[in-house]
Amino acid sequence: MKKLNPGQDNHKEASGKDYKDIFQETPEGIIITIEVSAGSKKSLFPDGYNPWRKAFGIAVKAPPVEGKANKAIMELIAGYFHLPVHAVTILSGQTSSVKKVRIHGISRQQIIDIISE
Repeated sequence: MKKLNPGQDNHKEASGKDYKDIFQETPEGIIITIEVSAGSKKSLFPDGYNPWRKAFGIAVKAPPVEGKANKAIMELIAGYFHLPVHAVTILSGQTSSVKKVRIHGISRQQIIDIISE
């Protein structure tokens, strides 16, 4: 997974025309793929980008037990995009390290702008 570096073009693999493959736009919100590292030393989003999976990395301190990591994922993504937690839903991969997440209440372009900062 490529690490993201502040001040650099972290999304070389995920820029311009490729964004349409990363962010799926639906009437219910924007869907992204994430690759989770649960039980990490620190929580971080985005934590790199996997161009093969077209997935953003996310690290959470919470262990992958009893939904704790999933709850932490939703809280971290919501906080990153300045949204309430209920605006983030895990659509698939509840017990997997690769998940599809829907983000409601923000446009595709706003997500791109925030991630590109």
